[in-house]
Amino acid sequence: ETMYGLGSKSSVIRELFAYGLERKKVVGEDKVYDFSLGNPSIPAPHEVKDALLKLLEEPAEVLHSYSPASGDPKAKQMLAESVNRRFETHFSGDNFYMTVGAAASLNISIHAITNPGDEFITFAPFFPEYTVWVENAGAKLLITPADTESFQIDFEAFEKLLSPKTKGIIINSPNNPSGVVYSEDTIIKLSKVLCKKEKEYGHTIYLIADEPYRELVYGDVEVPYLTKYYKNTLVCYSYSKSLSLPGERIGYVLVPDEVENARTVYAAVCGAGRALGFVCAPSLIQHVIAKCAGQVSDLSVYKKNRDLLYDSLSSYGFTCVHPDGAFYLFMKSPETDAYAFCEKAKKYELLLVPGDDFGAPGFVRIAYCVTTAQIERALPAFEKLAKEYFA
Repeated sequence: ETMYGLGSKSSVIRELFAYGLERKKVVGEDKVYDFSLGNPSIPAPHEVKDALLKLLEEPAEVLHSYSPASGDPKAKQMLAESVNRRFETHFSGDNFYMTVGAAASLNISIHAITNPGDEFITFAPFFPEYTVWVENAGAKLLITPADTESFQIDFEAFEKLLSPKTKGIIINSPNNPSGVVYSEDTIIKLSKVLCKKEKEYGHTIYLIADEPYRELVYGDVEVPYLTKYYKNTLVCYSYSKSLSLPGERIGYVLVPDEVENARTVYAAVCGAGRALGFVCAPSLIQHVIAKCAGQVSDLSVYKKNRDLLYDSLSSYGFTCVHPDGAFYLFMKSPETDAYAFCEKAKKYELLLVPGDDFGAPGFVRIAYCVTTAQIERALPAFEKLAKEYFA
């Protein structure tokens, strides 16, 4: 019955996307302005195509065979070397567990460390599937309300949720849906709080870093690499955004040696992967990302889209959170009920996602990982919508 409930009702994002497909059949592809889905519109770097073409010359038994359950050793070592170069860390391939995207990484990490009755805490706004994954592991997810001024962590509210039941904290930066990057000061303060509570409770509190948007930052913004600030950190990564490969479903869990009882935790990660059926990530794409580690798609398009959308909507009277990363604009709904506002936007064929499911009522998410042409076509519709509220 639980699984039926999850399967019979899709997320509001998927429902909007499906609605948009039907509307396009009625009014035309270019007359529906779908900002619902975080689906990259820019192509993968040319290195990805080059790697694929070269790999296809390999014998089939090399290319398409099962890898070990935790991933191909050579691929994992190449990823470790890339991470070490970029962040001055000292990981080896043995710290990595290859997964089918970040969803699998998070699922595995949560299951690996969870016992019945445990609690996890995350920070609004947050990706709504966290609730599904935590509850499926037999734990409970507590939500720290959003600081709607800065969208950094509200530490007063956060510390009220901490208890001896706290097993892990899930943090997502750059953030989906706000686009905000947690500052170094925020991360340092979070680390100090967790270290203090670990001593007080007498057990490990894990920090799970959900990082599919790590490379998607604009200007001189720095995204702190969390393993360097808090030792009990598990990194969950995906190449869906950085390499524009969402359909290839490839990522990893990183378990640093600094984690308390690291080899036990890594074994639990392997066990969770086994129990959930997340073993032997696709071999071909493991080889591809190993060869392309450190490469990033052309982010200049997203920056152009961000600036165009943020500046235009602000000029129309909307209030928006300035995003330093990811490819989402988080806009304050001009009426209390964000669902009602998003329904009104449909009148102009604008498909926007209410922020309620992200734990931030009164806001809407606009995914600007679309073509610049779509944004340009949509601006008159946004302006008409604004006049209904600000005229």
